[in-house]
Amino acid sequence: MAGLSARVDTDPERLWLGGVGTLTALLVFGSLLARELVYDRFIWQYFWGPVAADGNGARCAVNRAGDVSYLFSTAECVAAERAGEIVAYPGYTLVSEVGYVLVLLVALIGVYLLLRRLKIGDSRSLFYALFPFMLFGGALRTVEDAGIAAITAGAEPLIPFPWSALIISPFIYLTVFVVTLAAVGAGVSLERRGVVDAYEYPVAAIGTLLLVTSVGYLTVLAVTTPYVRLRPQVLAVVVIGATLSAAVAWLLIERAAPAINAGTGLVGLVLLWGHSVDGVANVVGLDWMPALGAGANLVPKHPVNAAVVDITGAVLPPSVLAITGDTWPFLLLKLAAATFVIWVFEPDLLEESPRYSILLLIAVLAVGLGPGTRDVLRATFGV
Repeated sequence: MAGLSARVDTDPERLWLGGVGTLTALLVFGSLLARELVYDRFIWQYFWGPVAADGNGARCAVNRAGDVSYLFSTAECVAAERAGEIVAYPGYTLVSEVGYVLVLLVALIGVYLLLRRLKIGDSRSLFYALFPFMLFGGALRTVEDAGIAAITAGAEPLIPFPWSALIISPFIYLTVFVVTLAAVGAGVSLERRGVVDAYEYPVAAIGTLLLVTSVGYLTVLAVTTPYVRLRPQVLAVVVIGATLSAAVAWLLIERAAPAINAGTGLVGLVLLWGHSVDGVANVVGLDWMPALGAGANLVPKHPVNAAVVDITGAVLPPSVLAITGDTWPFLLLKLAAATFVIWVFEPDLLEESPRYSILLLIAVLAVGLGPGTRDVLRATFGV
């Protein structure tokens, strides 16, 4: 019976490994047997092509039967697309974002199985310990943005392409995941050897060190190079705006429907703040950069952001848009989404499945705070 129990316990892990292996094999063999359909028009166009275009500072990349060229003119990109060529643009598409969500879900299952095997991650302390890594992910992505600014200015980037692909979406998620996993492993090892009282302390320390190093490097570039410019007013406005937005939302929930916060407690406030950072960073970066004396407005790189801008611009009259801008509904959308998540995680769910609940809360915060950190640092350093 003991052997049977052990076998049943490992079945989910074997099933996960088998599923991931099967999917990987299908993509590999599909790319070999039907290259244009599977690789060129799916993997390359929506996943690798955008990374390659971004890493080379191009407007787009064009795949002509495996021969990739980079175009630096929007008109040339449009012409290539109209000619029926396979064109990939930097940034995200609906196809790639759906793909990333599916990969995230599969990865979450794998991480849950790993945490269960290590017998950790069933308390909120892991959530707080990994908080610095979410900021680090956004900061590391901004390092790559600074690299593109260097290329545009005729200088050498810190990490040249193709190595820079490791810090461009979607590969940066894998990079940060591996670094985080190594930090957790180191923390668990230190705890079990009696060096520290809890593994969360060294994990948080490692994340904080990585964050400080990344932002420190960007600050050095701002002081020593002409292509990175420090705009502290942007960072100040975003942090203050996000903090006020999260506080107001939290107080409204506490006054109107306190049961929503019953499950998550202060974790819910952190979630609201993380997604407020993303929302306010978009509002400031896309609408208020000239007003802050921080240069031209940035361009939205996510389909959802672009859709919000398009819809708001179509609904509101120009006279109103001149005052409010067209990005502010994105902040309301982020706050509403975070509030919904907080409501879903009621006390019973956290008590019955604490490890999986904490892991999901970490993922929800990461998908808001990671991009939000990148957006605010990108605007702060002018890259």
